[in-house]
Amino acid sequence: MQTLAIYPGSFDPVTNGHLDILQRATMLFDRVVVAIAHNVNKQGLFTPDERADLLRTVIGDNDKVEVDVFEGLLIDYARRRGARSIVRGLRAVADFEYEFQLALMNRRLEPSVDTIFLMTDESNFYVSSSLVKEVARFDGDVSEFVPDAVREALLAKLAR
Repeated sequence: MQTLAIYPGSFDPVTNGHLDILQRATMLFDRVVVAIAHNVNKQGLFTPDERADLLRTVIGDNDKVEVDVFEGLLIDYARRRGARSIVRGLRAVADFEYEFQLALMNRRLEPSVDTIFLMTDESNFYVSSSLVKEVARFDGDVSEFVPDAVREALLAKLAR
């Protein structure tokens, strides 16, 4: 039986830190679905479909990874997909407190689904999508933090 994990997030945009967590998750699970949360109450820089396209571009051809967009509760999505694990990346203690609450709520709603926490690589410890967007908005160089395709998409999006 294949193990399936869901790696959820906004990925607005995807960073090298996200890709590090994804790469390590593929070593733990047979398949990983990168699930882009579509929150109708939040306006991202990129649309969910644009984020999915960027992810597919930077991931390339990988039979172990699928990119999808979902709405609603993550735990309902995980249940529909038949996943037994949710993968979350952690950078700092503040991340842990928030993620711990989410993991406990998800566990209460669906006891058969566990949350697996992976620490980000130390080179990406301080990188977040929000910081990347802020640096890019002020013409800072983000090439160290995101893949080239994402950097180019950011530049194009912000030039409008």
